[in-house]
Order: sequence, then structure tokens, then C-alpha cells
Amino acid sequence: MGDMVVVRKEGLYCVPGDFYIDPWRPVERAVITHAHGDHARHGSAHYLTAAPGVGVLRTRLSEDASIEGIAYGEKIRHKDVTLSLHPAGHVLGSSQVRMECGGEVWVASGDYKVEADKTCAPFEPVCCHTFITESTFGLPIYRWEPEQDIFDDINRWWRKNADEGRCSVIFAYAFGKAQRILSGLDPATGPIVCHGAVEPLNRAYRAAGVALPPTSMVTDVEKAALRRALVIAPPSAAGSPWMKRFGDCSDAFASGWMLLRGARRRRSVDRGFVLSDHADWPGLMTAIRATEAERVIVTHGSIPVMVRWLCQQGLSAAGFETEYGDEDEAVTAAPLAGEAADA
Repeated sequence: MGDMVVVRKEGLYCVPGDFYIDPWRPVERAVITHAHGDHARHGSAHYLTAAPGVGVLRTRLSEDASIEGIAYGEKIRHKDVTLSLHPAGHVLGSSQVRMECGGEVWVASGDYKVEADKTCAPFEPVCCHTFITESTFGLPIYRWEPEQDIFDDINRWWRKNADEGRCSVIFAYAFGKAQRILSGLDPATGPIVCHGAVEPLNRAYRAAGVALPPTSMVTDVEKAALRRALVIAPPSAAGSPWMKRFGDCSDAFASGWMLLRGARRRRSVDRGFVLSDHADWPGLMTAIRATEAERVIVTHGSIPVMVRWLCQQGLSAAGFETEYGDEDEAVTAAPLAGEAADA
């Protein structure tokens, strides 16, 4: 048998199963690892995803989209392939796609992180012969601090601003990052306000059983109370008329790219919080080792660096060119690989 998964103009194609994984063009049958816009696109006839992510995917696509959800670990047969989905730890409903055919096992990871958080099922290593991995932060400089340290830093910043009578605004991607930040906030500090792009995703998370603190739309909060509020908004809201209602506010951006010195400067924000829903370099290496795969295929991110490193470790490694991007990190300008971290 040849390669189980190949790249076609529509996306990653499972040959013996006759389906696509996160296709970037409309297809008959799409298996979706998660509902970020670069992995879940409109127009396919039928979508399969993990059951916890159905609500979010429907919010992102449309109410009449043909979406089927299956439980994590549940096996289904499609053509010559036994298919199952396993937690990726990226965002609510994110999954890795396990494909087995003729005794050969491939796993396509989608996007993932190995640090557990309260908003989604934790990453589950899946043993396989070939592992398709992302490499968004596939450089040794990327090493994350523990999540709780970042939450403590955000809460201290918020309390300081509230005590000074200044509204705090965090720009973060509406799906995944916003809800993860919410899960770590101390609501005793003040009201929590969410942009209209964030609040529908909050409802989808709550409907899936994820505990989030109470949130409000800005129109539901008195102007005086906004001086103690923390606001979560998508990056597109920066500089918009919507922001004027918060007056002299302190702003921040939450992203893994904030580790780089130039990223915060390009964003022109007061603070940068290094919080990513992708694995850092140690996390990528940990995940790859845990699969026990002899062959690794690297996608979107630092493909040449990771391929070279994995080959030096004795693995068979190569890259797939895909159309996946950094929508979930929402960066306007790609950082330079040589930029050093802030002290």
C-alpha cells in the first residue's frame, strides 16, 4: 500500500478511506479536527467531527450544515479505513484523526497542545506508524510558562488597573483563547465584558459543559462599572469605534507570539501575555515521542527546522505543504525566527 494520506489540491486526502482531513476546498466528505477557520471551511457536503465540538462547528459554519459528531475513541468504518477521533487538547472539540488500514496506523494531529486546561479534553497520545504533526511553534526558542503563572499575571494586571480606575482590555482570538482566559479569571475583581464575536462561542462552551465565569455585553454594563471591567475582544476590534467606549484603558494581547520582542511592538499594546493553544518546542517533541511513530510528517509552521531535527534523531521525517495558517493566534505580521524573547 502507498501512503495512506496524500496532499491534493483540496487538502489532505485519505486514499483508502476516500475522505479529506480539514480540506481547504469543498469536498464530499470532510473530517474536521477543530472549528478554527483555517481547518473548518464552508462548502463541503458532509462533516465529521468530535461530538464535543459539534456546537462550535455549527456556530462557525451554519445551522443547516450536515455535521455528524462521534465520541472520542469511537471507531467507525469508512471504505477500507477504521477511523477514530482522539483529544488534541487544542480547543473545545479538537481531535486527532486515527486511521487504520491493513495493519498500518496513521494519525493526523490537526493543532494540539500537551498542557491540560479546563476548557477542553486533554491531549491523548495515540501510538501509530506515521504521525502528521503541526509545527506552529516548532523552534527551540518557544517554551511556555505554566498556564497558572500566566493567569496569575493577568489577574494582577487587571486588579492594578481596576484599583486605578482603568478598564483592562485583552485582545485574544474569539474561539478557544478567549474561553481559556475566561476560565482563569478572578471575577471578584470586577465585571467581565465580552465582544459580540466572543459571546456566542462562550454560549457554545457552556452548552458543552465547560464552566466559565459570568460575562456581559458592553451594553449591559454601566459606564462607571467599566472602569473596573476586564474586556475580552478579538484582535480586529483594536482601533475600532467600539473601543472608544472604554476611554483611557490599558490593553494587552494574548498569544504565543508575545514571547518575541517585536510582536508586542507591532501590536502597540501595553502588555503581552504569552499564552498559546499550540504545543511549544518541548511539547511537540514530547507528543512525537509518545506516538512511537517511526515516520513523522510536518505541516504548517517551522517545517524545515523540525524535519531536520527529527531526521537527526533517527526518524524518517518529511513535510506537507498545506493551506493552514495562524488564524487561532491572530497575528498580523509573522515574527522573525531570530527575534529574542523579552527579558
